Amino acid sequence: MPYLTAAVVLVGLLSAFNLVLTLALIRRLRGHDGAEPGHAGPPMALKPGSRVGDFTATTTEGEPVSRADLLGLVAFFSAGCAPCHELAPRFAGLATGLPRLAVVSGDDPELVAVLSPAVRLVVEEHDGAVSGAFQNTWTPAIYLVDGGQRVVAAGGRLEDLPIESPA
Repeated sequence: MPYLTAAVVLVGLLSAFNLVLTLALIRRLRGHDGAEPGHAGPPMALKPGSRVGDFTATTTEGEPVSRADLLGLVAFFSAGCAPCHELAPRFAGLATGLPRLAVVSGDDPELVAVLSPAVRLVVEEHDGAVSGAFQNTWTPAIYLVDGGQRVVAAGGRLEDLPIESPA
């Protein structure tokens, strides 16, 4: 009988030790002190301070656009992208007073219809001139560009940028 009691106590201690190690591992994988990880955002090649590459493109209205024209917000959307469809009306309805340029990659008449009346719009292939100048491979992606054609801020949501929220 004493052997059985010792075996049960030993298994109980090993189980408790295993539980403590498992909880410590989970805590470490989640981040420090069990905090939930924040929004990491899309992988942006151009970070704040980076200069936008040279490009020329034409808007859906036939207006030429180049790096020299950049100032304000530049957003990238792609066909078939659900988050892009959620962001497009908010981007089109922004009342910040900043000039806005939207770039739609692929064939998506719905995105074009939402964006075209409110912003300058470029429709291009996934490896188009504007996407190449921003080294952009992710959508949705939004850049705030200053008068020197340098990125001030970048993110995947409007909340990631230092702009006033829409009314």
